[in-house]
Amino acid sequence: MTKLTKLTDTYTLSNGVKIPIVGFGTWQTPDGDVAEASVKAALDAGYRHIDTATVYGNEVGVGLGLKASGVPREDIFLTTKLWNTDRGYHQTLAAMDKSLLALGVDYVDLYLIHWPNPAAHRDDWQTLNADTWRAMEAILKSGKARAIGVSNFRQHHLDELFKTADVKPMVNQIFLNPSDRQAELTAYNTAHGMLNEGYSPLGTGKIFGVEALQQLAERYHKSVAQVVLRWSLQHGFVPLPKSVHSDRIQQNADLFDFELDDDAMALIDGLHGVAGLAKDPDTREF
Repeated sequence: MTKLTKLTDTYTLSNGVKIPIVGFGTWQTPDGDVAEASVKAALDAGYRHIDTATVYGNEVGVGLGLKASGVPREDIFLTTKLWNTDRGYHQTLAAMDKSLLALGVDYVDLYLIHWPNPAAHRDDWQTLNADTWRAMEAILKSGKARAIGVSNFRQHHLDELFKTADVKPMVNQIFLNPSDRQAELTAYNTAHGMLNEGYSPLGTGKIFGVEALQQLAERYHKSVAQVVLRWSLQHGFVPLPKSVHSDRIQQNADLFDFELDDDAMALIDGLHGVAGLAKDPDTREF
């Protein structure tokens, strides 16, 4: 495992772009003052990796938080995602421009296809993904995104995408926490040069009620969140913890003065299903 010492340490994506090892998530963060304040608090706490999405409805607030922080744009790694209703070649190009306008930036560092199989395209998702990915490659070439990737894609979705892609995705952002570490998929992603990013790294809060994790937290004199985020880092995942409370935002960044031993890692690895599993992207109703 690479030695991790601080929040701004980075991994290198397949195209050479550096990505900070911990991101700050904004799913379910309301737009406006709350989004602006939480993003500013994260940047004040030392985060340099901010994750949002068109469907979150908070790109404007996230962009205001970036500006309010005073941190230079080039020092921030910013991700947003393409929503299901904007899929296809021309629609994707237009959606990128709309996101840039909402965020108030000239480029994003990472642009992701949010879901592989929209409900309206169950019969032609392979073609839809191929056309969308062609636009993603054009966006990459234009410089409007420094890296491109996918989210919630499983192996069969990726196998199809690789048939027509000129550039492979650099990231696959998936539901990833001790309750579902998706071992086969993460291994597949790694084998194909994709970094594993984990949304809901704390299991949307359910993880806090797991007694085994509470006992580990007590043993390490850390919070359950810190133990679980450290587990994610030691697996080489990029966790995206989310909070709107400045004290928790700071606490979730305090991950570098301890290391989980092999027994602790094995125990956490064995918690499959304790806080829910990844949803099947082929049956989602959107």
